[in-house]
Order: sequence, then C-alpha cells, then structure tokens
Amino acid sequence: MTQRTFDQFFKNPRTWKEDLVAVGGDFSVERLLYAYKHGIFPWSEDPIRWYCLDPRAIFDLKRVHFSKTVQRKVKQNKFRISFNEAFPIVMQACSYREKDNTWITPGFIEGYADLNRKGWAHSVEVWNAENVLVGGVYGVAIGKFFAGESMFSFESDAGKVGLFHLFEKLNQSQFELFDTQQLNHVTWQLGAYEIPKLSYLDRLERALGECEPWLIPP
Repeated sequence: MTQRTFDQFFKNPRTWKEDLVAVGGDFSVERLLYAYKHGIFPWSEDPIRWYCLDPRAIFDLKRVHFSKTVQRKVKQNKFRISFNEAFPIVMQACSYREKDNTWITPGFIEGYADLNRKGWAHSVEVWNAENVLVGGVYGVAIGKFFAGESMFSFESDAGKVGLFHLFEKLNQSQFELFDTQQLNHVTWQLGAYEIPKLSYLDRLERALGECEPWLIPP
C-alpha cells in the first residue's frame, strides 16, 4: 500500500467532522502505522472501524496520580516487571471480559503482534512470586508518542504497577505524548484528561518527530 492509497482510504481527521474516519481495510503494519501517525485507531473487527475521537483523552506524562497503595507495592518489589516478554499473551489477557464482549479480537492480536515484532508495539508484563502473569499493559510507540491500548489485572493493582513502570521508562526516554483515547473511570482517577481533537493532532505531530521505533532503556 502507498501513502496515497491510505490518504484516499482514511478521511482527513483535521477536516472530517465525524469520529468515524474509515471502515474496512486490514491490520497490516503499514496501515496501522499510517493510522497512528494521523491520530486514528481501530476499535472493532468485521468490519474494522477506524476512529479519531473529539475530544481526545491523554495523560500528562509527569503528572500521573498513582495511589499510595500502588506506590507502596512498587517500592516493595512485590512483582517482577518485564517488557516484551509475552506480548500476545498480554493482549489475550486484556481481551478477557467476564460478561461483556471484547474489541480485542483475533485480528487485533495478530496485527499488533506483527507491530511488536517490528518494534512498534510494546508490552509490560507483571509477574507474581510464583512467576504467573497477573497484570500487564500494551500499546504503540512512534517517536516520542505512545498510544496506550489496554491494561489488565488478575491481582489487585497489578496492571497499575505495570503502568507505573511504563511511565517511568517513557519519562526516561523523554516521551512527549501519551494517548489514552477515551476517558474511563480508571484513567480519570490516574489523571487523564480531554483535549480538543485539533490540539491533540498538533501535539501528535510534534511528538512523532522522525518516527523512530522506541528502544526501551535498561
């Protein structure tokens, strides 16, 4: 696929007034990278629906509000933290819903696993004392921009502990923008807030820079 082809497939979020900017396509690495670079993300499969929300929810990377309980668990080294050891498994765990349907369907997992293999998507794994995966986060990183996709916890606060370590690494790498797409109760408690779509797109353009993959610091 060429840049021109994607330009024709996706509506331009800067001029298109609706949140839904395209329907169809695939989860190829090229299409996903084009989408994220233009503030667009997929939110369903069969058909794939692509969105650029207005307003958009983001985190200030230096002003995330973790509870004292989470901070205490981090200091206690209660969990082992890893990066990119079990990316597809983290996605599968994020897809688990006891009662509701999930948007993280097999096509998503296959497509984002390809992104991970190419160095554009990353996972944080949280392991308990028995070396069981009990929490995690995954998302897409381009330049100094990170799109947080989903988080899970099978033990209390495990996902938030993973998120704490993710923010720590992003700050070490001087990231400029963390996209969380849409506010929910958890992200609001952590300090996420909304900005207008056009402001988001301006900040995204600055954060992308030369669009290099993220090399996670040791």
